Amino acid sequence: MSALAKDKLFPALKKRGSVCSPGNHEFRQKEGHWRSKHSVSTVSHSDEPSQRDETSRLTVRVENTYQLGPTKHFPVATVNHILKDVLTAYLQEAEYDPEFCRQMTKTISEVIKAQVKELMIPRYKLIVTVYIGQRDCQSILIGSRCLWNPKSDTVSSYVFRNSTLFALANVYAVYFE
Repeated sequence: MSALAKDKLFPALKKRGSVCSPGNHEFRQKEGHWRSKHSVSTVSHSDEPSQRDETSRLTVRVENTYQLGPTKHFPVATVNHILKDVLTAYLQEAEYDPEFCRQMTKTISEVIKAQVKELMIPRYKLIVTVYIGQRDCQSILIGSRCLWNPKSDTVSSYVFRNSTLFALANVYAVYFE
């Protein structure tokens, strides 16, 4: 319903701020209607935005860039150095403990994400995953599948090992058109 139609239908709403329903006792006394049903309901409103607010909201339109590819590609080598530095700094002297590793995966992934964001690479969405496991004469295969554009999207990965644990960190960079 348009604002003009509301103003015509509810002039009292604009003046008082609320309208009582016909079932309300106060309304029935004024109109002379007496019914046995007693119900109370009110309709409240808030002031409509001023013209200045509407014009300021409309002036914020941004034109499409029509940019379908990245102007600067994701720096895989630089991100690989970040992964190597962070994993080495946090896990060089660490020993495997399940609770410690659970906390470190969260911490390391947040640190990696923060450092990669500092590179200020425009229009890339980042996904950071960190796996930490125990080294105990076993093997493990970790796989991932992604649906992306191979011309603009990429992944950076690094594997760290010490005497008691291994860690795998992946940074997926997906271009956002």
